[in-house]
Amino acid sequence: MDEHPIITHIPRLRRYARALANDRYLADDLIQDTLERAWNKYHLWRQGSDLRAWLFAIMHNVFVNQMRGRRMDLEILTDELPIVAVRDTQSDGLELADLRRALSRLSVEHREILLLVSVEQMKYEEVGDALGIPVGTVMSRLSRARERLRQHLDGGANAVSLKVIK
Repeated sequence: MDEHPIITHIPRLRRYARALANDRYLADDLIQDTLERAWNKYHLWRQGSDLRAWLFAIMHNVFVNQMRGRRMDLEILTDELPIVAVRDTQSDGLELADLRRALSRLSVEHREILLLVSVEQMKYEEVGDALGIPVGTVMSRLSRARERLRQHLDGGANAVSLKVIK
């Protein structure tokens, strides 16, 4: 018996949920709710369209609804990001920790765009379809997300601008 097409996308959904929710337990709830909704609405998926983008769109909508329901401040959720292969050096571990911290400081809108394009390797059009935004918005948010990530990694996001007095 062949496995259902949704099943093949579960690892990607899990990775994205953990990075998006920034909390293992919230991510598990998000995955479960997403899969339940996808299973119940599978008859609405258009054959020939991108199932992965459809599933990510469902996850995005479920996530937004869950956060609204919990009335949580999305900017301070921190816990876990996708598992990344790490070499056995102390500096690599520190760099990974810095990257996790910098990603967690991004807004949800910037983090989800960056993750979908960079980690999930989705095309701009797929990301736009999944999030319900125009491709131009995807591109501008991605540009801003990359710049803010650079600032956080360089320590520039917290730098205090001092006035020069002569």
